[in-house]
Amino acid sequence: MDDLGLATWPPEPIGTGRLVLRGSEARDRTTFIELLASPEAHTYLGGPRPRDELERTTPEVPERWPGSLVVDLDGAMIGQLLLRRTPEHHRPAVAGMVDLGYLFLPRAWGFGYAAEACAAALGWIDGVLPGEPVVLTTQTANARSMRLAAKLGFTEVERFEAWDAEQWLGMRSTAVPSG
Repeated sequence: MDDLGLATWPPEPIGTGRLVLRGSEARDRTTFIELLASPEAHTYLGGPRPRDELERTTPEVPERWPGSLVVDLDGAMIGQLLLRRTPEHHRPAVAGMVDLGYLFLPRAWGFGYAAEACAAALGWIDGVLPGEPVVLTTQTANARSMRLAAKLGFTEVERFEAWDAEQWLGMRSTAVPSG
């Protein structure tokens, strides 16, 4: 079982109109390094990691663990989605819930790819874990991420201080009607 309580990971590739969500492959290594070293992509995430360190430590097939999905456009990685259980120490009110995270290369910003990929991941979660609430955390200063959270149907649970910035925690509930 993986962290989401599923028997297998990664799932079969998840296709959208323009994108494919899939497990990582060796061909993604260079892009993972670029993504993790990008100052722009990490503006609200504590800053980038040093490229030389990433070159030394990134495995041949990077981020190949349950909950990590590559966002692929026309056969090339443009971002990453993360689906994990919120740890107990993070925010007790949402401990154990599925947490959606995402990170895209700056050159992929502004085309709706994050919304498309996140909506597909949420649809997949709805199919394999019906009724499972999903949470998302972002800095309130990250206007793009705040807009995306609202577009995806997340509503505010709380705001809190962490990493020297105000954080926003939202939840998307997909309660299955009884009947």
